[in-house]
Formats: sequence, structure tokens, C-alpha cells
Amino acid sequence: MQNTPQADHALPSPSPVSSPTLSSRRRRWWLWLLIGVLVALIVFATGFVMWASNPAQPMAQALVALQGDDRVGVIEGKWIVFQPLADAKTTGFIFYPGGLVDARAYAPQAKAIAEKGYPVVIVPMPLNLAVFGANRADEVIAAFPEIEQWVIGGHSLGGAMSATYVSNHPGAVDGLVFWAAFPAGNDSLAGQTDLIAYSIYGTNDGLATPDKVLAAKPLLPSSARFIPIEGGNHAQFGWYGDQSGDNPATISRAEQQKLTVDGTVEVLAQVDGGS
Repeated sequence: MQNTPQADHALPSPSPVSSPTLSSRRRRWWLWLLIGVLVALIVFATGFVMWASNPAQPMAQALVALQGDDRVGVIEGKWIVFQPLADAKTTGFIFYPGGLVDARAYAPQAKAIAEKGYPVVIVPMPLNLAVFGANRADEVIAAFPEIEQWVIGGHSLGGAMSATYVSNHPGAVDGLVFWAAFPAGNDSLAGQTDLIAYSIYGTNDGLATPDKVLAAKPLLPSSARFIPIEGGNHAQFGWYGDQSGDNPATISRAEQQKLTVDGTVEVLAQVDGGS
């Protein structure tokens, strides 16, 4: 009996189903990680913009002060400008608002200063935070060539950023006024001996506390003057209501504002008198 011939070749074995390589899996992992990070950044940025776009609103008294009269003209636009209509001086005041405070909340003080003959420019800030617009005074100075001397100042974060401007632009202004504020540690102005600097603060301030304000003395010229407002707090430097973390004031908002305006006008008068 003959054996049945055997095939001289075997059928090929099926190829294994290919799986993703390690490198492709890694690429996909990094891709998903990148997408996750981008989504998180977009969510964070959107939330931040929404948060910063809802500043403390001006009180009724501030809105009334935005109306011009026969003594002061008011122009709202890129800036809020308070222009004396008679006997305007050639010394002006640039003001940076506090953080997350509507710029209009400082209209009563600005108008009161303008009534003394000094033009005032309140500078609204990007996202209501002066840290994003510390150099905006440059545009103001360029836009008002008739003003020969400038004083700059601000409330809280606005005051700190006005010091940043002075630190970065020596000689650009002749005076600096803090309202419940102080310079950052890297913005020392101690060497600017010709700068007239006043620091006006409330003794009941729960945010820019007296201890913090006075601790900044080494960062200012030795001639800097510190003016405490007894019973004043943080929020009453503006007209936007109360503020979280602050202490109650024991004087009225109107009285605190009068003292603040008086101190600011004193700096303006010194600068104007030295022209």
C-alpha cells in the first residue's frame, strides 16, 4: 500500500492582529494631556475674566458727581476727565482705581479736586485691575500737553501700581499720593529725592493696615509724609459700599473723603507752586 504523498509545503499561519505601538500610545497620551491642559486653561481664563469683569459698582453719590456743572466739566470716554472750567492750573492728577472697583466710584473725590483748579484723569484699567495697566499714565501725559506737571496716585492696588509707574519712569511725575496703598518691595522710590510723596491711610483699615503702610517707609523718599485718617477704613476711600475683610469705619464716608481730598490737593499745590 502506497502512502499518500504529503504536501511539501505548509499553509501560512495567520498573522497576529497588530496592536498600537508603544510610541503611538505615548503620542495619544500626550495629546489627551495637552487637550486637558488647554481646556483647563480656557475654563480658568473664562472664569477669571467673568470674575474681574464684575467690579464693585459706584454708589448713587458717585454717579451724581459724573454730571458736569458750571465749575467742572466731566468727559467719560477712554478716561474719566474732570476739567476745571475757570482758572485751570497746569498741574494735573492721574488716578488709578482700586482693584475690582468701577472707576466711576472715585468721581466725587475727583470732582472735588478739580473744583480746586486741578485737572483730574481717572484711568479705567483692563479687567478692573491696575496690574494690567501700570503704564497707562504715559498715554494720559501725552494726551494733555498743556499740563506741565503731573501728580499720580491711586487707591489700594491702584496706588501700588502708580508707584510701579513712578519707579519705571523716574522724572515723569513730580508727586505721588497713596490712598490706602504702598509700593511693592521691588518698586523702591527712596532714591527719587525730588518726588513729593504722601501716604494717606485709615487707622481702621483692615486691608492696607497701618502696620503695612508704615512698614513701607524705607521704600519712599525720606521726605514722604504719612497722614493717618483716624477712624477711616479701606472702602471709604471710594464710593462703592463696603468691602470684604475691611473693618468698620468710625467716621463718615464724606468726612474721610474730605480729608483725603485735602491731603491730595496739598501735594498738587506743592508741585504747582514749585513750577
